[in-house]
Amino acid sequence: MKILGILNVTTDSFSDGGKYLAAGAALSHAQVLAAGGADIIDIGAASSHPEAQAVAPEVEIGRLAAVIPALKQTGVPLSIDSFATEVQRWALGQGIDYLNDIHGFPDPALHPELAASPVKLIVMHAVQERGVAVRTEVPSAEIFDRVTRFFDARIAALQKAGVARDRLILDPGMGQFVGTDPENSLILLRRLPELRARYGLPLLVSGSRKGFLRQLVGRPAGEAGAGRLHGETLAAEMFAHRQGVDYIRTHAPSPLSDALKVLKALKKPVNPRQ
Repeated sequence: MKILGILNVTTDSFSDGGKYLAAGAALSHAQVLAAGGADIIDIGAASSHPEAQAVAPEVEIGRLAAVIPALKQTGVPLSIDSFATEVQRWALGQGIDYLNDIHGFPDPALHPELAASPVKLIVMHAVQERGVAVRTEVPSAEIFDRVTRFFDARIAALQKAGVARDRLILDPGMGQFVGTDPENSLILLRRLPELRARYGLPLLVSGSRKGFLRQLVGRPAGEAGAGRLHGETLAAEMFAHRQGVDYIRTHAPSPLSDALKVLKALKKPVNPRQ
């Protein structure tokens, strides 16, 4: 399993907005993420939570351009997290390794360019068709079928455009991206093996510090800040690992990496002489 460390080069990310907007701060934090166990750095320059402010594509590109050259020198694989077609088109020429879209690449005009690129594509499902997350009520009984209908259609469209199936990574979405009811995220976590069986593709989960976890434990929204180790995030991530996901996207790779090392040690066969 690979860990994506989240690097928000933004002013208003819900967890750490403004902390890493400066190029130097972003590079330093990327180094911390990698040292903590991140296999990939996932860079976002525009927030997507419900209160996020719109960011013009040229501003988003400017933020990314200020950090990507230095980040590439680290040798850690890079992912760009953007739902703007203009930004995605620019990103394809930057020598990155992954492109991550919360709407799963809905613009058919971009599909031929995606097909011509070797970049791996993180195809995320969201109940919102475009733009930032909007608080949307979705009955829990409907969420899994909505996810599978989305993936059925989007995988077919990408493959028809020439995108090789083995370049796709599926993310069912979490939190507000799958509706206001926390149960929707829990259902998707529980049913990850069904998604694996249906599609035979790598799965990614990104529940880190999301509101549905805070709701479950009664933690106020103001306590979502960076640097806090919250057990609910780690519990959800370890459950996703147990469900067989291939990638976990997280703000704090170090606790997850440590937990995985301990779990691996605990799984060693018992020596009856000890």
